[in-house]
Amino acid sequence: MDSFRSSFTWVFGISFIVLMFPITILIWFLGYPFDPERRAVHRWLLFQGRFLSRTIPIWKLKIEGLEKISGNHAYVIISNHQSILDIILLNNIRCDFRWVSKVENFRVPILGPSMKMAKYISIERGNKESALRMMAEAVSSLERNISIMMFPEGTRSKSTTLLPFKTGAFQMALKTDKPILPVVIDGTGMVLPKKGHRFRSGNRLVIKVLDPVYPGSFGTGDAEELAAKFRDIIVAGLTGIHLQNSDL
Repeated sequence: MDSFRSSFTWVFGISFIVLMFPITILIWFLGYPFDPERRAVHRWLLFQGRFLSRTIPIWKLKIEGLEKISGNHAYVIISNHQSILDIILLNNIRCDFRWVSKVENFRVPILGPSMKMAKYISIERGNKESALRMMAEAVSSLERNISIMMFPEGTRSKSTTLLPFKTGAFQMALKTDKPILPVVIDGTGMVLPKKGHRFRSGNRLVIKVLDPVYPGSFGTGDAEELAAKFRDIIVAGLTGIHLQNSDL
């Protein structure tokens, strides 16, 4: 039964994304002269992510804290990273943001062109010029009141233990004087672990938006210290979710 559910999930998800791609192109084309920030394409991609995350029947999704997001602010949004599913589920965060994603994702058929049409930002790991270009694009977006979404671990963790946080997101916040919005995601690593291809059913997935932290409360101007501080915040958020689930 689990093999059937996993196969169905892959077929359903890929088919949906393929079928929606012509509409993505149409939205991009119609908005090209009037929507230079490609907000319409981004919101359409958010809808697709929300639809998939809420209609696939092999998990139950709980979302907390969306009311903490203000449409009047641009945030540096950070989240832990357990699974490729995180990208789909985090589209439930309804605000204008741009993903920072590894350049390999921009080469994936349909996914890559969709990301380019939404003006998401690529980075090539280990390439200093690419990192500088990414930083410049992200800072420019934040200054135009468009949030940035990224995984400070840089890649998916193989376990529930978080990897060390890289400093890029925190450099952005310090340079632009923008608040950092931490988001905790849990359960996706059990449903579809790193290097796994089989979906596991019966898991509860949780997305929890924590309180935004504004520049006046950073407590440091050092990006490395800030990275360590926010890693502790997200670890505490994960611990809280685990304790809450253990009481159910």
